[in-house]
Amino acid sequence: MRAVIYSEYGALPTLQEVPEPRCPADGVVVAVEATGVCRSDWHAWMGHDPVALPHVPGHELAGSIAEVGPDVTRWRVGDRVTVPFACGCGTCLVCRAGNSQVCPNQTQPGFTHWGSFADRVALHAADSNLIALPGTVTAVDAAALGCRFATAFGALVGRGRLTSGEWLVVHGAGGVGLSAVMIGMALGARVVAVDVSQAALDQAGDLGAEVIIRTTDKDDPTLVARRVIDATEGGAHVSIDAFGSTATALASIGGLRQRGRHVQVGLLLAADAVLPVAMGPVVARELEILGSHGLAAAGYPPMMDLLASGALDPGRLVGRVISLDEAGRALAELGSRGGAPGLHVVRLR
Repeated sequence: MRAVIYSEYGALPTLQEVPEPRCPADGVVVAVEATGVCRSDWHAWMGHDPVALPHVPGHELAGSIAEVGPDVTRWRVGDRVTVPFACGCGTCLVCRAGNSQVCPNQTQPGFTHWGSFADRVALHAADSNLIALPGTVTAVDAAALGCRFATAFGALVGRGRLTSGEWLVVHGAGGVGLSAVMIGMALGARVVAVDVSQAALDQAGDLGAEVIIRTTDKDDPTLVARRVIDATEGGAHVSIDAFGSTATALASIGGLRQRGRHVQVGLLLAADAVLPVAMGPVVARELEILGSHGLAAAGYPPMMDLLASGALDPGRLVGRVISLDEAGRALAELGSRGGAPGLHVVRLR
Protein backbone atom coordinates (compact mmCIF):
# COMPACT_ATOMS: atom_id res chain seq x y z
CA MET A 1 0.00 0.00 0.00
CA ARG A 2 1.00 3.66 -0.22
CA ALA A 3 2.11 5.44 2.95
CA VAL A 4 3.85 8.66 3.92
CA ILE A 5 6.84 7.62 6.01
CA TYR A 6 9.99 9.07 7.62
CA SER A 7 13.08 7.29 8.93
CA GLU A 8 14.73 10.19 10.78
CA TYR A 9 13.31 12.96 12.95
CA GLY A 10 12.96 16.15 10.95
CA ALA A 11 13.58 14.46 7.60
CA LEU A 12 10.88 15.26 5.05
CA PRO A 13 8.34 12.38 4.99
CA THR A 14 8.00 10.76 1.57
CA LEU A 15 5.35 8.66 -0.16
CA GLN A 16 6.47 5.03 -0.45
CA GLU A 17 5.14 1.50 -0.98
CA VAL A 18 5.03 -0.40 2.35
CA PRO A 19 3.45 -3.65 3.59
CA GLU A 20 -0.21 -3.52 4.59
CA PRO A 21 -0.96 -3.63 8.34
CA ARG A 22 -1.96 -6.83 10.09
CA CYS A 23 -5.44 -6.87 11.59
CA PRO A 24 -5.44 -7.18 15.42
CA ALA A 25 -7.61 -9.96 16.82
CA ASP A 26 -9.71 -7.37 18.70
CA GLY A 27 -9.43 -4.74 16.00
CA VAL A 28 -10.00 -3.80 12.40
CA VAL A 29 -8.14 -2.54 9.38
CA VAL A 30 -9.70 0.61 7.94
CA ALA A 31 -9.39 1.75 4.33
CA VAL A 32 -8.64 5.42 4.88
CA GLU A 33 -10.82 7.89 3.01
CA ALA A 34 -9.47 11.05 4.62
CA THR A 35 -7.02 11.99 7.38
CA GLY A 36 -6.09 15.25 9.09
CA VAL A 37 -2.64 16.82 9.31
CA CYS A 38 -2.17 17.66 12.99
CA ARG A 39 0.44 19.49 15.07
CA SER A 40 0.68 16.44 17.34
CA ASP A 41 2.04 14.54 14.33
CA TRP A 42 4.52 17.38 13.85
CA HIS A 43 5.74 17.00 17.43
CA ALA A 44 6.36 13.28 16.83
CA TRP A 45 8.13 14.03 13.54
CA MET A 46 10.41 16.51 15.34
CA GLY A 47 11.24 13.96 18.04
CA HIS A 48 9.51 15.92 20.83
CA ASP A 49 7.16 12.98 21.34
CA PRO A 50 9.36 10.01 20.34
CA VAL A 51 8.06 7.22 18.12
CA ALA A 52 9.66 4.06 16.75
CA LEU A 53 11.36 4.74 13.42
CA PRO A 54 10.65 4.34 10.56
CA HIS A 55 7.20 5.74 11.15
CA VAL A 56 3.92 6.56 9.40
CA PRO A 57 2.07 9.50 11.06
CA GLY A 58 -1.65 10.27 11.11
CA HIS A 59 -4.37 9.85 13.74
CA GLU A 60 -7.38 11.91 12.57
CA LEU A 61 -9.13 9.58 10.19
CA ALA A 62 -12.31 8.44 8.56
CA GLY A 63 -12.85 5.45 6.33
CA SER A 64 -14.54 2.11 5.81
CA ILE A 65 -13.68 -1.16 7.48
CA ALA A 66 -11.71 -3.45 5.16
CA GLU A 67 -10.92 -6.29 7.59
CA VAL A 68 -12.35 -7.40 10.96
CA GLY A 69 -10.53 -9.36 13.67
CA PRO A 70 -12.04 -12.58 15.02
CA ASP A 71 -12.80 -11.11 18.47
CA VAL A 72 -14.80 -8.14 17.13
CA THR A 73 -18.59 -8.37 17.54
CA ARG A 74 -20.02 -4.91 16.76
CA TRP A 75 -18.53 -4.11 13.33
CA ARG A 76 -18.60 -5.49 9.81
CA VAL A 77 -16.62 -4.98 6.62
CA GLY A 78 -17.92 -1.88 4.83
CA ASP A 79 -19.00 0.06 7.94
CA ARG A 80 -17.94 3.72 7.77
CA VAL A 81 -16.18 4.78 10.96
CA THR A 82 -13.99 7.26 12.73
CA VAL A 83 -12.05 6.83 15.97
CA PRO A 84 -10.60 8.90 18.84
CA PHE A 85 -6.84 9.46 18.61
CA ALA A 86 -6.43 7.74 22.00
CA CYS A 87 -7.88 4.22 21.84
CA GLY A 88 -8.44 2.56 25.20
CA CYS A 89 -7.89 -1.13 25.85
CA GLY A 90 -11.61 -1.48 26.57
CA THR A 91 -11.18 -3.76 29.58
CA CYS A 92 -9.44 -1.83 32.39
CA LEU A 93 -11.26 0.06 35.16
CA VAL A 94 -10.53 3.40 33.49
CA CYS A 95 -12.11 2.30 30.21
CA ARG A 96 -15.06 0.71 31.95
CA ALA A 97 -15.69 4.06 33.68
CA GLY A 98 -15.94 5.72 30.25
CA ASN A 99 -12.55 7.45 30.34
CA SER A 100 -10.67 5.54 27.66
CA GLN A 101 -8.88 8.73 26.56
CA VAL A 102 -6.63 8.28 29.62
CA CYS A 103 -6.41 4.48 29.55
CA PRO A 104 -3.01 3.39 30.90
CA ASN A 105 -2.82 0.75 28.14
CA GLN A 106 -4.03 2.92 25.27
CA THR A 107 -2.93 2.69 21.65
CA GLN A 108 -2.69 5.67 19.33
CA PRO A 109 -2.53 5.33 15.54
CA GLY A 110 0.33 7.49 14.33
CA PHE A 111 2.16 7.21 17.65
CA THR A 112 2.18 3.75 19.25
CA HIS A 113 1.92 2.19 15.79
CA TRP A 114 1.76 3.28 12.16
CA GLY A 115 -0.98 5.75 11.43
CA SER A 116 -3.40 6.96 8.79
CA PHE A 117 -1.14 8.74 6.29
CA ALA A 118 -1.65 5.54 4.34
CA ASP A 119 -4.16 3.60 2.30
CA ARG A 120 -4.93 1.43 5.34
CA VAL A 121 -4.51 1.64 9.11
CA ALA A 122 -4.93 -0.91 11.91
CA LEU A 123 -7.06 0.01 14.93
CA HIS A 124 -7.20 -1.86 18.24
CA ALA A 125 -10.10 -2.70 20.61
CA ALA A 126 -12.61 -1.89 17.89
CA ASP A 127 -15.74 -2.69 19.91
CA SER A 128 -14.78 -0.02 22.45
CA ASN A 129 -13.28 2.67 20.24
CA LEU A 130 -14.94 2.92 16.84
CA ILE A 131 -17.67 5.47 16.13
CA ALA A 132 -20.13 4.95 13.28
CA LEU A 133 -20.35 7.75 10.72
CA PRO A 134 -23.80 8.80 9.48
CA GLY A 135 -24.16 8.80 5.73
CA THR A 136 -24.63 12.57 5.80
CA VAL A 137 -21.11 13.14 7.20
CA THR A 138 -18.39 13.28 4.53
CA ALA A 139 -14.98 11.72 5.08
CA VAL A 140 -13.33 15.16 5.01
CA ASP A 141 -15.71 16.51 7.65
CA ALA A 142 -15.21 13.39 9.77
CA ALA A 143 -11.43 13.77 9.59
CA ALA A 144 -11.89 17.37 10.73
CA LEU A 145 -13.81 15.99 13.74
CA GLY A 146 -10.77 13.93 14.67
CA CYS A 147 -8.18 14.83 17.26
CA ARG A 148 -8.59 18.61 17.19
CA PHE A 149 -12.36 19.08 17.14
CA ALA A 150 -13.06 16.22 19.54
CA THR A 151 -10.20 17.36 21.79
CA ALA A 152 -11.62 20.87 21.92
CA PHE A 153 -15.06 19.49 22.76
CA GLY A 154 -13.69 17.33 25.57
CA ALA A 155 -11.63 20.24 26.90
CA LEU A 156 -14.51 22.72 27.00
CA VAL A 157 -17.41 20.46 27.96
CA GLY A 158 -15.84 17.65 29.95
CA ARG A 159 -12.98 19.50 31.65
CA GLY A 160 -13.73 23.22 31.47
CA ARG A 161 -17.47 22.83 32.17
CA LEU A 162 -18.18 25.82 29.93
CA THR A 163 -21.72 27.20 30.17
CA SER A 164 -23.79 29.76 28.30
CA GLY A 165 -22.87 33.38 29.01
CA GLU A 166 -19.37 32.65 30.30
CA TRP A 167 -16.24 34.20 28.83
CA LEU A 168 -14.10 31.69 26.93
CA VAL A 169 -10.59 32.74 25.92
CA VAL A 170 -8.81 30.67 23.29
CA HIS A 171 -5.03 31.05 23.10
CA GLY A 172 -3.91 29.79 19.69
CA ALA A 173 -6.29 29.85 16.72
CA GLY A 174 -5.03 26.76 14.94
CA GLY A 175 -7.02 23.58 14.49
CA VAL A 176 -7.89 23.02 18.15
CA GLY A 177 -8.34 26.73 18.80
CA LEU A 178 -10.72 27.36 15.91
CA SER A 179 -12.65 24.24 16.90
CA ALA A 180 -12.90 25.67 20.43
CA VAL A 181 -14.20 28.98 19.05
CA MET A 182 -16.95 27.19 17.12
CA ILE A 183 -17.88 24.95 20.06
CA GLY A 184 -17.87 27.89 22.46
CA MET A 185 -20.27 29.78 20.21
CA ALA A 186 -22.54 26.73 19.95
CA LEU A 187 -22.65 26.54 23.75
CA GLY A 188 -23.59 30.23 24.09
CA ALA A 189 -20.26 31.48 25.46
CA ARG A 190 -18.68 34.86 24.77
CA VAL A 191 -15.47 34.04 22.93
CA VAL A 192 -12.08 35.76 22.78
CA ALA A 193 -9.42 34.55 20.31
CA VAL A 194 -5.72 35.25 20.86
CA ASP A 195 -3.04 34.52 18.25
CA VAL A 196 -0.02 35.90 16.41
CA SER A 197 -1.57 35.31 12.98
CA GLN A 198 -4.02 37.85 11.61
CA ALA A 199 -5.33 35.31 9.09
CA ALA A 200 -6.12 32.87 11.90
CA LEU A 201 -7.78 35.62 13.92
CA ASP A 202 -9.84 36.65 10.90
CA GLN A 203 -11.14 33.10 10.66
CA ALA A 204 -11.89 33.08 14.40
CA GLY A 205 -13.88 36.28 13.88
CA ASP A 206 -15.78 34.71 10.99
CA LEU A 207 -16.72 31.87 13.35
CA GLY A 208 -18.16 34.34 15.84
CA ALA A 209 -15.36 35.33 18.23
CA GLU A 210 -16.52 38.54 19.94
CA VAL A 211 -13.03 39.84 20.80
CA ILE A 212 -9.83 39.44 18.79
CA ILE A 213 -6.41 39.97 20.40
CA ARG A 214 -3.32 39.85 18.21
CA THR A 215 0.00 39.20 19.92
CA THR A 216 3.61 38.59 18.93
CA ASP A 217 6.02 35.86 19.99
CA LYS A 218 7.89 38.46 22.04
CA ASP A 219 4.92 39.69 24.10
CA ASP A 220 5.15 39.31 27.88
CA PRO A 221 2.48 36.78 28.99
CA THR A 222 1.57 39.11 31.88
CA LEU A 223 0.69 41.89 29.44
CA VAL A 224 -1.32 39.50 27.25
CA ALA A 225 -3.21 38.39 30.36
CA ARG A 226 -3.95 42.02 31.25
CA ARG A 227 -5.42 42.61 27.79
CA VAL A 228 -7.65 39.56 28.27
CA ILE A 229 -8.81 40.74 31.71
CA ASP A 230 -9.64 44.19 30.34
CA ALA A 231 -11.57 42.71 27.40
CA THR A 232 -13.60 40.27 29.49
CA GLU A 233 -14.75 42.46 32.37
CA GLY A 234 -12.47 40.77 34.88
CA GLY A 235 -11.03 37.69 33.19
CA ALA A 236 -11.97 34.41 31.58
CA HIS A 237 -14.29 31.91 33.19
CA VAL A 238 -12.62 29.28 31.00
CA SER A 239 -9.32 29.72 29.17
CA ILE A 240 -7.68 27.16 26.92
CA ASP A 241 -4.09 26.98 25.70
CA ALA A 242 -4.64 25.39 22.32
CA PHE A 243 -1.11 26.03 21.08
CA GLY A 244 1.24 24.70 23.73
CA SER A 245 4.08 26.92 24.93
CA THR A 246 5.23 28.45 28.18
CA ALA A 247 4.08 31.89 26.99
CA THR A 248 0.58 30.85 25.90
CA ALA A 249 0.00 28.71 28.99
CA LEU A 250 1.07 31.48 31.40
CA ALA A 251 -1.03 34.06 29.52
CA SER A 252 -4.03 31.71 29.73
CA ILE A 253 -3.64 31.15 33.48
CA GLY A 254 -2.91 34.82 34.15
CA GLY A 255 -6.05 35.93 32.32
CA LEU A 256 -8.47 33.99 34.54
CA ARG A 257 -10.98 35.62 36.86
CA GLN A 258 -11.58 34.31 40.39
CA ARG A 259 -12.44 30.59 40.28
CA GLY A 260 -11.59 30.46 36.58
CA ARG A 261 -10.60 27.24 34.82
CA HIS A 262 -7.48 26.91 32.65
CA VAL A 263 -7.45 23.87 30.33
CA GLN A 264 -4.12 22.80 28.87
CA VAL A 265 -4.55 21.09 25.52
CA GLY A 266 -1.49 22.18 23.52
CA LEU A 267 1.42 19.85 24.19
CA LEU A 268 4.14 21.29 26.43
CA LEU A 269 7.27 19.47 25.33
CA ALA A 270 11.03 19.98 25.13
CA ALA A 271 11.96 23.35 26.70
CA ASP A 272 8.31 24.01 27.63
CA ALA A 273 7.80 20.73 29.52
CA VAL A 274 8.16 22.27 33.00
CA LEU A 275 5.82 25.22 33.48
CA PRO A 276 6.83 27.94 36.00
CA VAL A 277 3.41 28.66 37.55
CA ALA A 278 3.10 30.95 40.60
CA MET A 279 0.83 28.90 42.87
CA GLY A 280 -0.02 31.75 45.27
CA PRO A 281 -2.69 33.23 42.97
CA VAL A 282 -3.94 29.73 42.15
CA VAL A 283 -4.70 29.21 45.84
CA ALA A 284 -5.91 32.72 46.69
CA ARG A 285 -8.25 32.97 43.69
CA GLU A 286 -9.27 29.29 43.71
CA LEU A 287 -8.18 28.74 40.13
CA GLU A 288 -8.32 25.36 38.43
CA ILE A 289 -5.50 24.11 36.20
CA LEU A 290 -6.75 21.17 34.16
CA GLY A 291 -5.24 18.86 31.59
CA SER A 292 -7.29 17.46 28.73
CA HIS A 293 -6.33 14.52 26.53
CA GLY A 294 -8.86 14.06 23.78
CA LEU A 295 -12.35 12.59 23.96
CA ALA A 296 -13.38 9.01 24.63
CA ALA A 297 -15.70 7.26 22.18
CA ALA A 298 -18.32 7.37 24.95
CA GLY A 299 -18.19 11.18 24.83
CA TYR A 300 -18.93 11.49 21.12
CA PRO A 301 -22.78 11.30 21.19
CA PRO A 302 -23.37 14.85 22.57
CA MET A 303 -20.93 16.24 20.01
CA MET A 304 -22.60 14.30 17.19
CA ASP A 305 -25.99 15.61 18.36
CA LEU A 306 -24.74 19.19 17.97
CA LEU A 307 -23.36 18.25 14.56
CA ALA A 308 -26.71 16.81 13.48
CA SER A 309 -28.51 19.95 14.70
CA GLY A 310 -26.34 22.18 12.53
CA ALA A 311 -24.88 24.03 15.53
CA LEU A 312 -21.46 22.59 14.68
CA ASP A 313 -20.03 22.40 11.16
CA PRO A 314 -16.43 21.09 11.20
CA GLY A 315 -16.23 21.47 7.44
CA ARG A 316 -15.96 25.24 7.96
CA LEU A 317 -12.61 24.66 9.64
CA VAL A 318 -11.02 22.89 6.69
CA GLY A 319 -8.47 25.19 5.12
CA ARG A 320 -7.04 22.89 2.42
CA VAL A 321 -7.87 19.47 1.04
CA ILE A 322 -4.69 17.86 -0.30
CA SER A 323 -3.51 14.58 -1.78
CA LEU A 324 -1.46 11.93 0.01
CA ASP A 325 1.72 12.92 -1.84
CA GLU A 326 1.37 16.45 -0.43
CA ALA A 327 0.98 15.28 3.18
CA GLY A 328 4.68 15.17 4.07
CA ARG A 329 5.26 18.77 3.08
CA ALA A 330 2.07 19.90 4.83
CA LEU A 331 3.23 18.18 8.03
CA ALA A 332 6.61 19.93 7.90
CA GLU A 333 4.95 23.32 7.43
CA LEU A 334 3.10 23.00 10.75
CA GLY A 335 6.25 24.25 12.49
CA SER A 336 5.34 27.80 11.47
CA ARG A 337 2.83 29.60 13.69
CA GLY A 338 2.10 32.07 10.92
CA GLY A 339 1.04 29.45 8.38
CA ALA A 340 -2.28 29.10 6.64
CA PRO A 341 -5.22 28.97 9.07
CA GLY A 342 -7.63 26.10 9.43
CA LEU A 343 -7.24 22.34 9.14
CA HIS A 344 -5.42 20.52 6.36
CA VAL A 345 -7.12 17.27 5.40
CA VAL A 346 -5.68 14.59 3.13
CA ARG A 347 -8.30 12.96 0.91
CA LEU A 348 -7.36 9.49 -0.33
CA ARG A 349 -10.67 8.35 -1.85
